[in-house]
Amino acid sequence: MDAVVAPEPRGSRKGRGRPPAGETPASVDEILAAALRVFARDGFAGASVAAVNRELGVSHNLIHQRFGSKEALWYAVADWIFDNAVTLLKIRPGRTDLSPLEEFRLGIVRFLELQAEYPDVVRLISMEAAIESPRLTYLYDRHIQPMSVLLAEPLKPLLQRRILTRDDLRSLHFLIAHGGTAAFAALPLATRMSPSDPLGKSAVRRHARLVADTIVAGIEARVAERAEDR
Repeated sequence: MDAVVAPEPRGSRKGRGRPPAGETPASVDEILAAALRVFARDGFAGASVAAVNRELGVSHNLIHQRFGSKEALWYAVADWIFDNAVTLLKIRPGRTDLSPLEEFRLGIVRFLELQAEYPDVVRLISMEAAIESPRLTYLYDRHIQPMSVLLAEPLKPLLQRRILTRDDLRSLHFLIAHGGTAAFAALPLATRMSPSDPLGKSAVRRHARLVADTIVAGIEARVAERAEDR
């Protein structure tokens, strides 16, 4: 969630560790974008403020002056990268005649198209998700869990009918957020499997639709199976 540079998120938020705006050789967004690349490439333990400064080509004092520490910088990056994602996922389809599963399918497509724009985010989350830490707690409580609830909102009727369970929602999360985004995060492997650019607009759209169609078809099969049992 590695030399590919993720496009800079279009939105930013004044979050934990975020300094007041001021005139510097690099803007806050430029600093956070560079920090994201370094954290996604090296992990939190392997990353350093010096590496971010080198990425930016700025004074070694710049980030310390604006953020104070590597930890504060990491939390600022975490808030920054999720702001635009949540905003976009909150946008519901304009049509009111969609079934819950069709709305869920469209949500998956929107989510995966968004993640394709930020492959460094996929890598960062994958690293943090594998190790228990205060950073993972922060990511989950403040960002991942609310986003998962938002994406799964159309599935509430199936939960109420006990066709799906919380365990199923966990499985769906990993299928979408980790399985569905793997081609974006593991770009060198993905390009070996097919010569087309996995991050090309048409390739992303096709991939997102295939993943969404496959997942929804599986849920529809579960619904049909339950109907036959009655």
